[in-house]
Amino acid sequence: MTASALRTEALIKRYGGILVTDHVSIDIRPGELHAIIGPNGAGKTTLINQLSGELPSDEGRVLFAGADVTALPIHQRARLGLLRSYQITSIFEEFTVRENIVLAAMGAKEHAFRFWQPMLKRRGLDDAAEDALQAAGLADRSEVPAADLGYGERRQLELAMALAAQPKFLLLDEPMAGMSVQESSAVVSLLQRLKGSYSILLIEHDMDAVFALADRVTVLVYGSVLFTGTPDEIRNHAEVRAVYLGEEEA
Repeated sequence: MTASALRTEALIKRYGGILVTDHVSIDIRPGELHAIIGPNGAGKTTLINQLSGELPSDEGRVLFAGADVTALPIHQRARLGLLRSYQITSIFEEFTVRENIVLAAMGAKEHAFRFWQPMLKRRGLDDAAEDALQAAGLADRSEVPAADLGYGERRQLELAMALAAQPKFLLLDEPMAGMSVQESSAVVSLLQRLKGSYSILLIEHDMDAVFALADRVTVLVYGSVLFTGTPDEIRNHAEVRAVYLGEEEA
């Protein structure tokens, strides 16, 4: 059996007497793009916060590449290669696209900040930035100030910043939120190119994108896993159709 890229065991998050995530156990395979879907209040964002280390779990375990990372804070998980791309972009408006990406690469390395070396002249960082620019489709926008980017391009920049940190696993929280159809299509194409090179957990409200991208899909309802299966299995699962697919995801 292939070892899991990321696995949770009976993960729980409580707020008072409410179980926001209720004994969530998922198993994501190396190189897999695994989507999480579910109606409002299903616990999707809470779960991704628990996986990234932003939110501590009350019970259960998170295992990354076989290691128990349950007690590790977000920055330590990131340095192990478990990277989150945020739903709301967090970029430096006054810096160029390339400078933002190089800073992201620097931040991923524990001893990266050597202020006596110009950051854009450090070969390892510049190579990582160039690879990320190419992967994200931003090579021709590298010298543009981030403030001048359109919304879709800003989301591409955010993803490029995550890639520059050389992750082993990407946690993507609604990367297509607020995009036009054309912008969403560009991001779907980008994620299709990344598939197999990274293990990816995707939370996304756009069901067309989910079904186009996902190897497997987990459905959350009221904080619990209802079902995990391939896109075809999800489409044909009677209970999933009853509780979710006829409703609008948010």
